[in-house]
Amino acid sequence: MSDVLIHADSIRSAEMRHEVPVAVPDAFLYAERDGRRVAVVSGFEVPRIAAAAPEIETLTPEAFGIDALLAGGMPACLAELEVYTRACGELGIGDAVVPAGFPLELADHLRANGIEVSVDRELFEDRRRRKTATEIAGLRRAQRACEAALDVARDMLRRAGRNGTLVLDGEPLTCERIKHEIERVFSAHGVAAEEFIVSHGAQTAIGHDGGSGAILPDEPIVFDLFPRDRETGVYSDMTRTYVVGTPSDEVLEYHRLCKEALDLSTAATKPGVNGRDLMRLVCDLFAAHGYPTPLTKEPGQVLDSGFFHGLGHGVGLEVHERPWISRAGDDLVPGDVITLEPGLYRAGYGGVRLEDILVVTGDGAEVVTSYPYELEP
Repeated sequence: MSDVLIHADSIRSAEMRHEVPVAVPDAFLYAERDGRRVAVVSGFEVPRIAAAAPEIETLTPEAFGIDALLAGGMPACLAELEVYTRACGELGIGDAVVPAGFPLELADHLRANGIEVSVDRELFEDRRRRKTATEIAGLRRAQRACEAALDVARDMLRRAGRNGTLVLDGEPLTCERIKHEIERVFSAHGVAAEEFIVSHGAQTAIGHDGGSGAILPDEPIVFDLFPRDRETGVYSDMTRTYVVGTPSDEVLEYHRLCKEALDLSTAATKPGVNGRDLMRLVCDLFAAHGYPTPLTKEPGQVLDSGFFHGLGHGVGLEVHERPWISRAGDDLVPGDVITLEPGLYRAGYGGVRLEDILVVTGDGAEVVTSYPYELEP
């Protein structure tokens, strides 16, 4: 087995958080060799890492001469590089695999000192595919937070009156007002989200447009929520679409077909199935009803209407990670967490998207999302 090096903080780096399951805001070195797992980290973080992952040996920069290096006038950034190089020497690491985001500066310093490093993106992505029990627990907390937030948002939509726009408590009901309440619910449930989508009307047909402005009667409203559980760093991801008033025939058809596509792909999800095959099922359905898709469009054509994105993706310590459920597909394995999110849109008008999150089991899949699909809030 290859020796492993990771250098990152464990808040922004999924690779590091998977190995060191506690939020450390400053970058540090993690190493594996012959079953030995070591974190070279400030003494400030040692107690938390020891409590969260006692199997990881924690060594501080002092063990590798940081005090003498700094006292001798070496800049802190260079002293840190030297400490990590000495740590690799003490561990006997002569060559190691690293994730794609490994710092070039550190890689150059290690190579200059006879330690070879090479990127192995697939190894680190595969490590995170099969979720641990702790990660699944974080996923479930994040998903319940999504559902609680949608309960509050739907209540706002139900209570809204109509006066050109939707009106709540005498003021226009805007995407911003709903987002504020969603953030409040997220915080109460121990999750956080820097970004999420509450869009309306034509905005709903623009990819990841976060949404803004006053919501109108009779137009589609898309909620795409993807908060992160604070305790584990694990995300969830779900989408529902609503109309306050009377949905158009076009929106009704979009919704009917998206629900059919979601049911079809969910039923087909099991170990060994390739994500591209799930994508094909949905594209075939939409194409049979006259909608362009990524698998049926002309080469080079850029779609802005119909079904123009992937069917889904893996979810974990990143909101988008392997396995891919799109034109590029992966064979599913037990422990994968994936979303399925069929959508139909018309540029300048709007669209509908529905999204559930699933855990691939030994013989099928468990749908973690437990929330109604109706267009009426």
